[in-house]
Amino acid sequence: MTDIGAGITPGLWHRLYSGKTFPVLTILLSILILWYAGAVYMNSDRLIDQYERNKTDWDMEILIEDAWSMERPILPAPQQIVVELIDTVLGKNITSKRSLVFHAWITLSSTLLGFAFGTILGIILAVGIVHVQTLDRSLMPWIIASQTIPILAIAPMIIVVLGHLGLTGLVPKAIISMYLCFFPITIGMVKGLRSPDILQLDLMKTYSASSSDVFWKLRIPASIPFLFTSLKVAVAISLVGAIVAELPTGAIQGLGARLLAGSYYGQTIQIWSALVVASFMGMFLVWAVSLAEKATLRQMGGQTA
Repeated sequence: MTDIGAGITPGLWHRLYSGKTFPVLTILLSILILWYAGAVYMNSDRLIDQYERNKTDWDMEILIEDAWSMERPILPAPQQIVVELIDTVLGKNITSKRSLVFHAWITLSSTLLGFAFGTILGIILAVGIVHVQTLDRSLMPWIIASQTIPILAIAPMIIVVLGHLGLTGLVPKAIISMYLCFFPITIGMVKGLRSPDILQLDLMKTYSASSSDVFWKLRIPASIPFLFTSLKVAVAISLVGAIVAELPTGAIQGLGARLLAGSYYGQTIQIWSALVVASFMGMFLVWAVSLAEKATLRQMGGQTA
């Protein structure tokens, strides 16, 4: 029995160490340790001051316990966020304005609409830049320069202008998401459309292929891997844009509104729970794009990781 156990254990450890499980668990454990230690460090000053004012006897064990259970901590402990998530995700009706599922759906709607707008705009701009030399020289510098402007500076202006035009609610937030996410799509698509080498282009000319044939049968298939790489970046940026867009609007719905309300009333646990939900949303969206990429490349006969 000992020999069997000794044979199994090294093999199991080898698989864990050589695969992804062990590194991921190590990073997660390190983050949790640093998080708990940080919660004690950042919350201790307020607690010690409270102990001294109330003349309360305390030791390190009491300090650690109180630091991990404060009602309004500077840095909440992980279990406080888990409790908040269970309450606001599972414990509330999804139509309730206290449900994080409700707020996540509001933000997700803006994210997906802005991502769709950004994808369409990015592809159109890329096609124009590749096929029209004037656009390449005149438009590309402005596209790059547009990303140097802080989104928080122009978001209120976008909302005011669109509101004057009668566009309120979902569309202004989607436009801000589009503004952020169209850039990586444009750059990636330009790179992809220009990726065919000179031999491939000469071969198409040998076959008397028209410009349309070269575009649809060579440039577009070659650009697909570049496009999906850009889409993974863009969908995450689109989520950030949707959350940022909810801040200057004074919105009462959406994850951005939850962050804003939490900062107003000092509800740090609410802020962190909204951030955790936003991070999981971002991972889900990138994963969904990855699935679409694998399905597309499989249909095209390409290799998938």
